[in-house]
Amino acid sequence: MWDHELETAKILAVRAGIQIKEIYDADTMEVSYKEDASPLTAADKASNKIIVDGLRAAFPDYAVLSEEEKDNRARLENDYCFVVDPLDGTKEFIKRNGQFTVNIALSFRHRTVMGVIYVPVTGELYYASRNGGAYLVRGVFFDNISGEPKRLKVSDSTSDLRCVMSSSHGCEQMDELIVKYNIKNFVKMGSSLKGCLVAKGDAEIYYRFNPTMEWDTAAMQCIVEEAGGVFRQMDDSEMLYNREDSLNDKGFYAINRRENRLR
Repeated sequence: MWDHELETAKILAVRAGIQIKEIYDADTMEVSYKEDASPLTAADKASNKIIVDGLRAAFPDYAVLSEEEKDNRARLENDYCFVVDPLDGTKEFIKRNGQFTVNIALSFRHRTVMGVIYVPVTGELYYASRNGGAYLVRGVFFDNISGEPKRLKVSDSTSDLRCVMSSSHGCEQMDELIVKYNIKNFVKMGSSLKGCLVAKGDAEIYYRFNPTMEWDTAAMQCIVEEAGGVFRQMDDSEMLYNREDSLNDKGFYAINRRENRLR
């Protein structure tokens, strides 16, 4: 049902990622800071232009909510809204650790129905659409996307749980859960890659108590759910999109099975 939107988002994500990688590989990197003290680079701006211009050209009747665009509240009257993070993990980009992504999602009547996550450094392209499954194509470095897609499926494990955590945002609540459940296998990682690990079965649990934004989670949620996982707010309510307040203030969790819900 969302084939055109998905194919367009995949191409734009890769194009933006190619531009990001060129800036990433340059000898110098200029960093400025927004009013909320979050970093901003030329890569954020270049990626945003490629994606937003492309989406508006292809789908002029859809709204767009992007981290790097001034919010137009007219989107609240639209059933369709693209939710975009042109560079998720700007701090990781600045650290040059490769753990950053391009995130493009589509919400329909407040629910995420399509998600694309592209990893510029590795060429991994994750994508999903509602009731269409979640997939990974490796080695994508050109926007004429080729390669055999691998269908993603979460792990079936309910023991010896593998936990993925943020590398840039410490969390006392998560530290307490690790001790409470004696979790010994965990990895710290940046950006929406954490949700991708759950989706492809390389981790069972990802908890985020700290606030995030809609564009941080929309694409990841669709991919996790279509891979068979569970994605909810920390109070177990559904995460909705194209809201008046874009702050995800309740936190969220992405897990492989309901039995692995930690409290």
